[in-house]
Amino acid sequence: MKYITGIGKYFLMIRISFSKYCKRKILYKQIFKEINDLVLDSIPIVSILSFFIGGVVAIQMALNLESPLLSKTLIGFATRQSIILEFAPTFISIIMAGKVGSYITSSIGTMRVTEQIDALEVMGINSLNYLVFPKIIAMLLYPFVITISMFLGIIGGLLAMQLTGVPSEAYIEGIQSDFDGYHVTYSYVKTLVFSFVLATVPAFHGYYLKGGALDVGKASTQSFYWTSIIIIIINYIITQLLLA
Repeated sequence: MKYITGIGKYFLMIRISFSKYCKRKILYKQIFKEINDLVLDSIPIVSILSFFIGGVVAIQMALNLESPLLSKTLIGFATRQSIILEFAPTFISIIMAGKVGSYITSSIGTMRVTEQIDALEVMGINSLNYLVFPKIIAMLLYPFVITISMFLGIIGGLLAMQLTGVPSEAYIEGIQSDFDGYHVTYSYVKTLVFSFVLATVPAFHGYYLKGGALDVGKASTQSFYWTSIIIIIINYIITQLLLA
């Protein structure tokens, strides 16, 4: 019953977030602020992780394809498929659940604890529209972050192959071979759904926080826990629907 009630409150929160809009000038300011805090500030860590993990994936593929009967182009092909289909959209989103999710939960949770949300309501402002709606809109740019992740992951694999002695031409040929644009579409569909989850689930935990300052940390932990689980479940469902 507790979880059913929580799901009901979650969808109610989303519905109210898209109603009784604040003034455009205020919303625009909030949206640009959230774009900077949630999207642009995430690019450095995503770039570093993507580059080095792309290299690790390529090296592991090379170690598993040591047979002289297998073409070295398979390294590039397997690396590309791993990064585009799973690593960039899913793995990075789970990392973002910790980075972005914790920030959203703690910022809104702190406002709840310090009664700033109550003050917004007293002034006649729809606090959910003011706090949650800009985050949802800002996270629509999340596919841009995943695009950077895909690109740097593949470049990281290329550099790793150069350092290990695998010809760059074979790796690049593998990246280009049997390319299916539908796989990129599938990846972006997942990314958009994940972006909505990353914006709303942490906001839910922060907005409905009960307790004091110590409970903000607990809420952030719960937020990461549930956001990660939901992302993994949705990943399975979308994969079954679009690739099975």
